[in-house]
Amino acid sequence: MPTHSTSLNLIQHHPAEGPGAIDDWAEPRGLTLKVFRADLGQLPPAGAAPVIILGGPYEANAGPQWLAEERRWLTASLAQGAPVFAICLGAQLLALSLGGNVRRMAQTETGWTTVTFADGRALNVLEWHEDAIDLPPDARLLASSAQCEQQMYAVGSTRVGMQFHPEWNAESVALLNAHFGEESPLPRNQDDSAAYRQVFDWLQATLDEWHAAASKV
Repeated sequence: MPTHSTSLNLIQHHPAEGPGAIDDWAEPRGLTLKVFRADLGQLPPAGAAPVIILGGPYEANAGPQWLAEERRWLTASLAQGAPVFAICLGAQLLALSLGGNVRRMAQTETGWTTVTFADGRALNVLEWHEDAIDLPPDARLLASSAQCEQQMYAVGSTRVGMQFHPEWNAESVALLNAHFGEESPLPRNQDDSAAYRQVFDWLQATLDEWHAAASKV
């Protein structure tokens, strides 16, 4: 019997910040990412469907009108039990919707950064953020860095947020550097292939775990 492709909703906030390595995770698993551009007014219906929420150069507490619409949509979806895998801005929006807080950091965290997980493992990941999360009630802290304690958290098994960018691969970084020019603090003209591979291995295992839990809801 052939396996039928299953779609998975993904919210994108900026033209230069797409799914990246998440596409490489989804395709061999028979998953089709259904991308909604929130910055263009696109959102799926509020409901219990699992969703991945990406980052973007906006303030989670403020930002444009479409971001206020997304905050309302996310709150309504969470109320219906939606599983959420959220990255950077997405993790901040998730924390706000679950009763946490987002605040400005003393210093922006950028480039390759070592995060340490609760089990003692460490991983070099890419960062570009100036806000930090105060965790919502019942959240478990899963990873920290020297500059930002709240790097990754979970509420239950189906709501996971991370401040770093495991979806960024070499192509993602090249696109971001081209779009933001000198404003971008991301690496240029260096071979980071080994680091990208390690991050992708981690991303695959983490998304597999989240998606398995989300599929049981």
